[in-house]
Formats: sequence, C-alpha cells, structure tokens
Amino acid sequence: MLNLPPLRRADLVRTVQAALDEDAPWGDATAEAFIPADAHAVADLVAREPGVLSGVEVLATAFELVDPRIEVEALRADGERFEAGDALARVSGPARGVLTGERIALNFVQRMSGVATLTARYVAEVAGTGARIVDTRKTTPGLRALERHAVRCGGGANHRRTLSDAVMVKDNHLALLVRDHGDDVTAALRAAIATLPHTTHVEVEVDRLDQIEPVLAAGIGTIMLDNFTVDDLHRGVAQVAGRAIVEASGGVSLETVGAIARTGVDVISVGALTHSARALDLGLDVRIDAGPASGPADGAE
Repeated sequence: MLNLPPLRRADLVRTVQAALDEDAPWGDATAEAFIPADAHAVADLVAREPGVLSGVEVLATAFELVDPRIEVEALRADGERFEAGDALARVSGPARGVLTGERIALNFVQRMSGVATLTARYVAEVAGTGARIVDTRKTTPGLRALERHAVRCGGGANHRRTLSDAVMVKDNHLALLVRDHGDDVTAALRAAIATLPHTTHVEVEVDRLDQIEPVLAAGIGTIMLDNFTVDDLHRGVAQVAGRAIVEASGGVSLETVGAIARTGVDVISVGALTHSARALDLGLDVRIDAGPASGPADGAE
C-alpha cells in the first residue's frame, strides 16, 4: 500500500462544499418530495471497470457535509487496484442525504480514480528506468489538491504546487529577461537568482541543445528539456552530466514515455495526467428501507 500524505481538511471541505452548493443550492427538491424523512439507505460504491482508487476521503466528506449521520465505510484504500465488480466503499444513513450527496461524491471519486489509473499506466511504462513521472499545473481550476493527490495514488509524484513555491523560468521569461543583458543568458539568470533566497530551487526550460551550457553556467538546480527528440534527449543528458536534475517535457504520451525514460532523464512531466484523464466508471448502488433513519436497513451489515 502506498504511503500517502493526507489531504488537508481545509482543502477538502472548501472544495466539496462548493460543489454541493452548486448542485443543491436550496436543497434537493426531488428527495424532499418523494423520499420519506425516516427512510434509511445503504449504498455500495461498485467498480464497473478496473482501475486504481482515489478519493475515498473526498467521498466520505461529501456525505458528511450533506448529513453528519451518514456513515462511510472504506472497503478499499486510496492507491489500491481493483477489478470490475469490486465493492470499494459502503454508505449508510438517512436516504434523503445519501441521494442528495450521491452525484457529487461520485463525480469526485470517478474523476480522481481516473487520474490515478492513468498515472499508474505511465508509471508502469517507465518501470526500471529510474525516471519519475510527475504532474504539472495543468489541473482543473479549484481541484488541484485533489487531482495531485490522485497522481500520488497512481504512483506518480508532484511538481511544484503553485507559482509561489519554486521558480521555473520558461521560454517567455527568458525572452523578456535577456533583453536587458545583451542576450547573455547566463548573466541574466545569475542576476535574477541573486534576488532570491538561497533556499529557492530554480528550474530553467530550454528547447535547444546549444542553450544547455549557458543555463547550467548560472548554477540552476533543474534543467527542463522541452520538446526534445529522443536522440536529443540522449545528447542533452550526456551534456548535463549530472550537473543538474534533468526533466523532460512536451510530446509525452503512453506510446513515447518509455523511450523518453530510457534516455536517462530524472523526471518526466506529463500534463495529460490531469488534463486528459477520463473519469472512471464507478456506480453507487442504493437500497432504501422505509424504517427509521437511525437504524440499519434490512440485511445491512
């Protein structure tokens, strides 16, 4: 089982509550009209296809925010693989609340499990190479914390979280930066780095082999080889020769990632992990009992 750091409670509550408010701003008109107030429901989260689970805590938070009396029992943990037909969690409590929270809870766990499953496929493609698969900032607005957790569930790792916690100098930054330094990339980078705390990690993107030496001469920590061919990645790794962490980016797919990893790069960043993952097919099979909401449904464990 993966050793996953917990999601921050504040991120969970803020994100899930916003989704619930969007979905039922004045309550659930259907459940309130058609479901008896004392009805109790038991529901199983069931996989319709194989994958890697992510979002159990988010699922539980969605139901908890709808009605604190709803209980969620995790039958599988985040990061675990499952097959079609497997039960992943069990939900029980007041039926109105279960039905109100169903769609939002499913949306989150389906999305997150899709990201985790796709990430696991990329990780499998680079097995044995030493390359690390990482995400990017190409996340769904408002869902970054959840999607990045899902990447970790799939065995991947996270790049910088925000613009605030690390420096990444990309081509547009360089184009503007060198104007005041007579196109001297090394001097421009050194001048900017001198303004940073010594603890700040600096990464610089290059898109040609002849840019590598001027960038390394500035003393950066990571160099990103962007949209390099596999042959040029081999040359770039040899040229860097351990003087910086080497990251490959651009043109990465399940078909190409293995060859990219075998060039010797340390890190491969893949935007597709979050911007192109398909939601996994999971369902919530609900059984409703007309008995008291505080008691168990007939036959429920």
